[in-house]
Amino acid sequence: MGLARRGGSGRHRGRHPGPERSARPSAETLSGIGAILSLVLATTVYAVGQAAVPSDASFSSPPLAGATAAGGTGAAGVTAPAGPTTVAVQPAAPTAGTPAPTTAVAAAPTETAAAPPSATAAVQPGPAESPPDQIAPEFGAPETGVPEINAPLGAAAAVPPAPSIGPELDAQLNGIIRRYPGYQLGVALIDVADGAVHEYGVRGKFTAASTAKVLAAAAYYRLAETGELSLTAPMGASTAGVQIRQMIQQSNNDSWALILEALGSRRLTDYAASIGVAYDRGYNTLTPAETARTLSLLYTGQLLSAPNTAQLLSYMQNTNLETLIPAALPPEVAVFHKYGLLYGNLHDASILVRGGKAYAFVVYTLGRSPAEMTSRTRIIHLLTRAVAAALFPG
Repeated sequence: MGLARRGGSGRHRGRHPGPERSARPSAETLSGIGAILSLVLATTVYAVGQAAVPSDASFSSPPLAGATAAGGTGAAGVTAPAGPTTVAVQPAAPTAGTPAPTTAVAAAPTETAAAPPSATAAVQPGPAESPPDQIAPEFGAPETGVPEINAPLGAAAAVPPAPSIGPELDAQLNGIIRRYPGYQLGVALIDVADGAVHEYGVRGKFTAASTAKVLAAAAYYRLAETGELSLTAPMGASTAGVQIRQMIQQSNNDSWALILEALGSRRLTDYAASIGVAYDRGYNTLTPAETARTLSLLYTGQLLSAPNTAQLLSYMQNTNLETLIPAALPPEVAVFHKYGLLYGNLHDASILVRGGKAYAFVVYTLGRSPAEMTSRTRIIHLLTRAVAAALFPG
């Protein structure tokens, strides 16, 4: 599942997590209670759906470094070094099956990189199950209603811009993380103009929850482009293309199970390795940096064709949950995102866009129970506001 925000118009405002008490409940307290109930319900639905997601036992190897055998959340107990880590971007060399190092990142956007669809033309969310006649297009045939690709974001960047993520923002993000030592918090931030990965807090593997659905969707689209799979192939009660939309926009776990079955564990692992991501579906673990890289490569058109890039990004708007990163952004900042919610994990992975600038911004959090969701939602809002104020001033 994924928490998402509004497409091009109004935004839900964040809830106050507050443990604070007063003689008379305030409006924020009542909103916080509502947020907890919504998140607990979503967690229950997610957990039930997870049981139906297939995993090929032959590829369920031991957890990657940092993952634990119980739940695969290797973030627990990891101590973050002071200050961020900046990783220089290198082109990701495709491999046949050996996962590339987690620090390998594909090249920064080129003049052929695709800009995202306009936020004002976002696709509206559909029902949990779309009618069979709503067929997603094959590669190269844009779906009606999906915005066309605008001028490439990187086309005008002949001279590398000055870094926009500097010491002041680094200190703010690290300060927020240090104020909440009771949670595992991992943040990754990438300016797509220079491609450098900035990491804060926990840098190890988390259970990715539904944020991994973006990786699965990109893998399926890519295999459709090469002719190995088809977006119009019958799948469930509709087609593969419709299932991808439901998997991303509505975070439908039945759709995710169908897409994973069609992909197979080996092809998904190989695809992830080809873009520099070490992913094992059996454990469903990713680092915040790996998820940020995937989003940055998607946004800049380095993963898929222009029509498929636009279509997948459009599904990451107007989603079924808009109360995390989207709720803390100013209205003029467009957002494409996928949330993740499972037991103690609460994540949001996004692309933030305004005025020709775009950033991949990912927040992974791990607590002890769903009862802490409201307080961690507040932390996500604090981190988001700090990023927005620093990167989109004025």
